[in-house]
Amino acid sequence: MSRAPSSIPSQLAAWKPGGSDEVLSDEFFEKVVSDALVWSALHGLVVGDRSNSRSGKVPGVGMVHAPFALTPTPLPMSYWRQACELAPLFNELVDRVSLDADFLQNSLSRTKKVDEFTGRLLEIHLQMLSLDKKEEIRLGLHRSDYMVDSETDMLYQIELNTISSSFPGLGSLVADLHRNVLGHYGQDLGLDSRNVPENPAVSQFAKALANAWSEYNASSAVVMVVVQGEERNMYDQYWLSTVLKDKHGVASIRKTLAEIDAQGHVLPDGTLVVDGHSVSVVYFRAGYTPNDYPSETEWRARLLIESSSAVKCPSIAYHLVGTKKIQQELAKPDILERFVENKDHVAALRKCFAGLWSLDNDEIVRTAMDKPELFVLKPQREGGGNNIYGTDVREMLIKLRNEGNDGLAAYILMQRIFPKDSLSYLIRDGISHTEKTISELGIYGAYLRNKDKVIINEQSGYLMRTKVSSSNEGGVAAGFAVLDSVYLT
Repeated sequence: MSRAPSSIPSQLAAWKPGGSDEVLSDEFFEKVVSDALVWSALHGLVVGDRSNSRSGKVPGVGMVHAPFALTPTPLPMSYWRQACELAPLFNELVDRVSLDADFLQNSLSRTKKVDEFTGRLLEIHLQMLSLDKKEEIRLGLHRSDYMVDSETDMLYQIELNTISSSFPGLGSLVADLHRNVLGHYGQDLGLDSRNVPENPAVSQFAKALANAWSEYNASSAVVMVVVQGEERNMYDQYWLSTVLKDKHGVASIRKTLAEIDAQGHVLPDGTLVVDGHSVSVVYFRAGYTPNDYPSETEWRARLLIESSSAVKCPSIAYHLVGTKKIQQELAKPDILERFVENKDHVAALRKCFAGLWSLDNDEIVRTAMDKPELFVLKPQREGGGNNIYGTDVREMLIKLRNEGNDGLAAYILMQRIFPKDSLSYLIRDGISHTEKTISELGIYGAYLRNKDKVIINEQSGYLMRTKVSSSNEGGVAAGFAVLDSVYLT
């Protein structure tokens, strides 16, 4: 285990009463790290080990602790409240936008010409429209991600995830870990465990899935979790399935899209049957990236699911609402008013929008080429490792312009956020080290509607991710960040 250099004070020294300059010893931190690692192993804060080829396939084989920050990251209460209050508004917005088929199809009409993946999703959406397919029971398990910009002191939305919003299970555990650490060592660190808000994400998501299962009203049916063939993050998913079974008595099955195609069919009454099980709710933890559709087999499975009467989380329309292009369209003047009647809600939503532009805007493209460090170029892709930063923004814009206008439609430009960095203690693979870091707050939201009745619309916990400040990308599963929790100040 690497030690924190003795010349570096605790990252939390500034929070200590009176602004103490006390330096905590290397031995102290080694003890805290050791206890945290033991806690992680005992409580299931684990992922598959990349060095073990079976770790993503066989449960219980090749486990290692999930990467985490040793102590929670400070966040002013005002930003916390703002982000939590936005969750029900975004839940409702996703639902409203999903019902406007013309808006979705028209907004993405150019994107589909250059982004095959988005085009295939739109094709399925059109097929459902041609069948006049109604989704009377609509379930959304969302996560809206934010950063605080140090230059404007504003909380800005980075993106809105409507499919496979990961880490409700492990994210809940990290909050428990940090309360445990502060319960034992808070006096030395000058921190109070009561300032770490509880994180009910896994229980709230399980409750929403159970309620959707209940609304479907088929007691013998199961919840089907759509998964990737190799999934190192399976334990985050298993936490949700376990709570669903233990607290609500609802069984679940795990299937890849290929398995669904091979084992599934739809009965004349619309019932989806997979491997002999009637399926009431389909919960996608895969299907958000082109890599999940290597052949027509997987696309047939997605169409099969969509054509059934099962509750989809998300439906194809909810999935499309989460695209970067729709995020950019909603930021245009007067567009929010198309979906939100309450003026206070419109103002609250718009306040968190960062600058977002299509590449049709010649003026903003010129500005981005002159000052690429102020922008992020985003493609229609989910997961870490896809965004373009710095001088690469200029080079990609030049390339896209030279190739012709259609290529520009596959991207949007976003104002780059500059959060304040802090010193954090990061732990990965049992090795600890201090780094200058920045953090991203994700707020989960659960939404369930049956026809005109809203059954659930609530903020459902949170995810804090912390990464080295020099890193542009922020995905935990992709290896860029660690799991963290919030310390309210």
